[in-house]
Amino acid sequence: MPRQLELTGPEPKARVVPTALHSEMQRSYLEYAMSVIVGRALPDVRDGLKPVHRRILFAMHELGLAPDRPFRKCARVVGDVLGKYHPHGDTAVYDALVRLVQDFSSRYPLLAGHGNFGSIDNDPPAAMRYTECRLAAVGVDALLAEIDDQTVEYTDNFDGSQREPEVLPARLPVLLLNGSAGIAVGMATNIPPHNLGELVDGLVALIDNPELTDEQLLRIIPGPDFPTGGQIIGTEGIREAYLTGRGSITMRGITHCEEVGSGRRRKPAIIVTALPYQVNKAAWIEKVAELVNLGKVNGISDLRDESNREGVRVVLEMKREARPEAILAGLYRLTPLQANFGTILLTLVGGQPRLLKLRELLEQFLEFRVATLTRRIQYNLRRASERAHQLEGQLVALANLQPIVQMLSAARDAAQARAELEARYGLSERQSEEILQMPLRRLTQLDRERLASEHRELREKVIELQSQLDSRRKLLGLLKRELRDLKKNHADPRRTCIEARTVPLPTLAEIASDDEVVVQLTHRGYVRRIPAAAFERRSRSRKAVSRTEDNDFVVESYPTRTRNELLVITRSGRAYSLKVSEIPETGPRSRGTPLVTLLSIQGEQIAATFVRENYPPDLFLVLLTREGRIKKLLLSECANLTGRGLMMLKLGEEDQLIQVGLATAHSQIVVGTSAGRLLRFAADEAQLPAMGRSALGLQAIKLRRGESLAAMTVVGNGEDLLMVSRQGLGKRLKASEIRLQERAGLGTPVGLLRERNGDSLLAVLAVGAEGEVAMATDQERLVQVDLGELAATDRSSSGKPLVVLNPAEQIIAVTRLSAEPEETD
Repeated sequence: MPRQLELTGPEPKARVVPTALHSEMQRSYLEYAMSVIVGRALPDVRDGLKPVHRRILFAMHELGLAPDRPFRKCARVVGDVLGKYHPHGDTAVYDALVRLVQDFSSRYPLLAGHGNFGSIDNDPPAAMRYTECRLAAVGVDALLAEIDDQTVEYTDNFDGSQREPEVLPARLPVLLLNGSAGIAVGMATNIPPHNLGELVDGLVALIDNPELTDEQLLRIIPGPDFPTGGQIIGTEGIREAYLTGRGSITMRGITHCEEVGSGRRRKPAIIVTALPYQVNKAAWIEKVAELVNLGKVNGISDLRDESNREGVRVVLEMKREARPEAILAGLYRLTPLQANFGTILLTLVGGQPRLLKLRELLEQFLEFRVATLTRRIQYNLRRASERAHQLEGQLVALANLQPIVQMLSAARDAAQARAELEARYGLSERQSEEILQMPLRRLTQLDRERLASEHRELREKVIELQSQLDSRRKLLGLLKRELRDLKKNHADPRRTCIEARTVPLPTLAEIASDDEVVVQLTHRGYVRRIPAAAFERRSRSRKAVSRTEDNDFVVESYPTRTRNELLVITRSGRAYSLKVSEIPETGPRSRGTPLVTLLSIQGEQIAATFVRENYPPDLFLVLLTREGRIKKLLLSECANLTGRGLMMLKLGEEDQLIQVGLATAHSQIVVGTSAGRLLRFAADEAQLPAMGRSALGLQAIKLRRGESLAAMTVVGNGEDLLMVSRQGLGKRLKASEIRLQERAGLGTPVGLLRERNGDSLLAVLAVGAEGEVAMATDQERLVQVDLGELAATDRSSSGKPLVVLNPAEQIIAVTRLSAEPEETD
C-alpha cells in the first residue's frame, strides 16, 4: 500500500500574527501615502512627468502617432494606455490627455489635437470617441527622440505582460517647461511654466559656469512664462520661490482703455486682453457682473465678451463720469483679474519627494541629461563598432576572394567552412557567418567601394564617439549644441511680461468714488442709492411720497457721500456697517434692494439706521428696550465693525431693542409707555451716564402692571411731540407741557387714550411745524397726515382720530417723512 503523506507545516493558529492596531494602521497609511506620492501626484524631476502622462506619451509612440502621421481617435489611445500600462479609470487618463493638448494649460503642448478639447471658459472637451490626437513635434524632440537608444531603464507593467520605461529620456526640462500641479498625501506641488529659450540659456550658462551666482541665473531666467500671457507684478515673489522653493507670485491680467462704438454712441471702455493663468474667463465675467449688480464695483454700464480664435477680448463699457483707475483697482481687489500663484517646487528625486530651488532643479536635469546622453553615445558606439566589425570581415573576404571561393567549394558543410575561415584569416564567428551569408552582388566593384567607404566613416564615427565618452568637455559641448538646436526649432517669444515695480493696491475706501448721493430706506426694509446730481430738493406734498405696488414708502432719506457708511442696528441689539458705495445705485422709481441681504442678516429685523459721517465726539446713541431699559453709548463704540456685527447692549431672553436715537449731553429724552404716560428727562451724565457695550442699561421709567415701553424720541429746540395710538388717535403738544423729571420716574399722563379696550400708545415723534407723517396699518394701507393741519393742544385734552380705520384694523408703524429728492428733467 502506498504510504499516506503527512501534512507538515505550522498549525493554523501559528499563521496569525498579533499586531497592534495603531502599528498596522500607521504602516498601511504610510504605504498608501507613498503610493500616491510616487505613483500619481508628484512629477519626476528627470522628465517632469507623472506616470499617467509618461504612459500616454509612450503608448502614442508605440502606436506610431508621430507629428507627420495622421491623427488617431483619442479613445484608441486611452484604450491602449488602460490595457497596457495604467489600470485606472478612463476618465482620469482622458483628462490628462486633454490637458496635454490644451494650449491654455500647457505652455508647450506635448500633443496635437483635432476636435473640441475645451476652452478657457471651462467648457468640457468632447467625448474621447469624437476627438483625435497625435504627438506634437516638441513632445517628440523633448521626450521621445532617444527612447529607442537604450537611454533609460525599462520595467514590467502592472501584469508583467509589457515593458514600459521608468522615465522618458527628456532632452529639455519639461518640469519647468510646462509646470506641474498635484496634491498628494500631506504635500502638494505647484510649479509654474517657463519659456523654452530662457531655460536653454540658463542650462547653457550653468554648463559653462557651474559656479554661476543666483543673481546671474535670475537675470537669465527672470520668471515664469504663462501660456495665457498676462503680467507678473513684482519680483520678490519670484525671487523667494526660486531661492527657497516656495513663494507667491502675483499675476495680473492685461488691460487698456479705448473708446468703443461710433458717432454719438462712442463710450469709454476698459478692454481686457489677457487673464491670469488658470482663471476661468466665463466665471470671471459672472463675478464682475455680480459685483456691479451689488454696487461693489461702480462705473460699469455694460459688460460683454468679444473673445474669438484670435484671443481674449472682454469689453467693460464705463459711464462717462467713471474713473478707470478706480474700476481697475476694484477689479484687482475683488476678482481674479489679479491672483496669486502659490509656487511649490516639490518633485520626486530618486523616488523621494524633495523641495528644490530653481538651481537644484536645473542641476538635477543636467545630471540626468548627461547620463542619458552618455548611454546614447555608448549605444551608438556599440552599434557602430559591431557594424565596423562586420564590414572588416567582408572586406577581408573581398580581398581574398579566389582562395575563399575555392575553400568554400571544397568544404563539406557550413560548419567546416566557418571553422576554416576563422582559422586561416583570423575572423570571428560573427564575421565568418556574415561572409557565408554575403550575396553575390556584393562582389561587384561598386559594392566593394561602398563597403570600404562605409567602413572608413564608421571608424571615424567610433573614434569621435569614443572621444566624447573620454572627454567631459566634448560631452558637454554636444549637450549644449543639442540644447541650442532645440531652442532654434521650438523657442518662441515670452508671453508674460514682468513688471518689476510693485505699487500697492489702494484700499477699497481709497478707490471708492466720493460722489454726492441720497440713500433712502423704505418701510419694508429696502434700501437704494440715488445720485444726487439727478435730483433737486423740493417741498414735500401729499403726492410726493414714493409708493410701490405693495404700499411701501420711504421712511429715511440721507443726503451723503459714497465714502461714508450706513450704520444698521437690529432689534437683537447687534450693529452692522455697510459702505454707501456697496449699496446698488438705482433710479428714484426703483424699489431698491432688501437691506438684510446686503448685510447677510436674514431673520433679523431692523431697528434703526444712521449714516456715519464726521460726527462730533459728544454724540451718543440712545437705545431703548421693550422691558424699559435705556442706555447711552458713545458712537465711537461702533467703529471697526466686522461682517459678524457687534453687540451694542445686553438683552434679556424676552427683551428686544425697539428704538434708537442720536443725542448729545444737552439733549432731552422723552419716553412713553403703552398706557399713554410720558417722561421727559435730560440726557446728561447725571441722569443718563454713558456705558460700555456690555452694560445692561438703566431703568427708563417706572412701569405699572401690564405696561411696557412703547416709544422714545430725542427732543430738540422748538420741536413738538406727536403721539399716535394703535387705533389711530393722535395728539400734538408742546414738549414743555411734559414736566422735566428725573429718569426712572412715573411720568405724566397726556390724555391721549380713550376708555376703550385694546388701544395703546404706539409712537412718540419729535415734529416741526411743517412736514408729513406716514402711518402703515396691518391691512397694508398707507395713510399720510399733514402736520400743518394738526394743531398743538394742552396736556389735558384728549386725542382725535387721525385716520378712519376698518373694523379690527390697527396702526403698526408711524414715521416722519423725510424730504423727497425730485428727479430733474
